[in-house]
Amino acid sequence: MVRIRLRRTGLKGQPTYRIIAADKESPRDGRFLEILGFYNPRTEPFTFQVNEERIFNWLSNGAQPSESVQKLFNSVGLSDRFQRYKKGESLETLKAEAEAYYAGRVVDAKTRR
Repeated sequence: MVRIRLRRTGLKGQPTYRIIAADKESPRDGRFLEILGFYNPRTEPFTFQVNEERIFNWLSNGAQPSESVQKLFNSVGLSDRFQRYKKGESLETLKAEAEAYYAGRVVDAKTRR
């Protein structure tokens, strides 16, 4: 079974994460199938960038997000957009809405320790 989960990168005490699709049995930083985006919890507000088209593709094919990734998806509205995608709304409309959302977020590039 495929899971969409976080893969830790960065220095000790300064984590950043990649959002990946990986087999459920692979270790956290082990083998993966595809990099779908990244997440930096150290900026204010957090930096989150994903390829939503690929996320929708993986979720449509049965991939399950981990708990932490599901919380991130809910916080940026990706889960709601995926539900609308399943009901038949066009991908272009959803992508335009997502781009508007991400463009409207003002993220301070400074990271905190």
